[in-house]
Amino acid sequence: MRIVVCGGTGAVGRHVVRVAGGRGHDVVVLSRSAGVDLAGGPDAALDAALAGADAVVDVLGTPTLSARGSVAFFTATTGRLLAAEHRVGVPHHVALSIVGIDGIDAAYYAGKLAQERLVASAAVPHTVVRAAQFHEFAGQIVSRASLGPVTLAPRTLTRPVAAAEVAEHLVGVAEAGPVGRAPDLVGPADDTLAGMIRRLSAHDRAGRRVVEVRLPGRYGAGLASGALRGGPGAVRGRLTFDDWLGSAARVA
Repeated sequence: MRIVVCGGTGAVGRHVVRVAGGRGHDVVVLSRSAGVDLAGGPDAALDAALAGADAVVDVLGTPTLSARGSVAFFTATTGRLLAAEHRVGVPHHVALSIVGIDGIDAAYYAGKLAQERLVASAAVPHTVVRAAQFHEFAGQIVSRASLGPVTLAPRTLTRPVAAAEVAEHLVGVAEAGPVGRAPDLVGPADDTLAGMIRRLSAHDRAGRRVVEVRLPGRYGAGLASGALRGGPGAVRGRLTFDDWLGSAARVA
């Protein structure tokens, strides 16, 4: 198969590229460095990159927590991507989303919900894959929400999953063909973001102090509610956060 990966250099995308390549697929990474800019580059370059693709896997993300910014980003990039896929006849669009966000139409999740609606209403056959938060998210919060040796961790109940396992799931979905909505993927155990960061700090001997805070509004309530753990029918990953800390999947 020829698989095009949007966001192929990110936390999940790089694993998608590795897994798909390891299974013998022809992998194309859409990136600005390769001459393709979904934010506003020429349609001809995008069409050429998508030509002959059997599946497009979209794992693009944005760091914003603004609902308006998130909706604008995912609407623009997904809309452009779907339009190009329709023009060149791509038979399968795979979009990565997040488990449990239906009642959290706020902040970053507002953009993901808008993306899901756009994908579902498009003419391109599709599959939406929802996954729990990644193990890698703990380190991302450390880099984004730290004041010296202190990290502020949003109160979050989750079932974190390794990005490498999300990639395996996505490639399997791409291989299987469009089904509309794939089974959700969550990790093997319940956890809290603050607990993950504390264990990450202990493992790396960083001496970091972690302060758990309840964020205000619908977003904060959603994070703390446990909705992000996913439902009972979800597929369970194998690698716990503690096992991931010392595994090759962390540095792959």
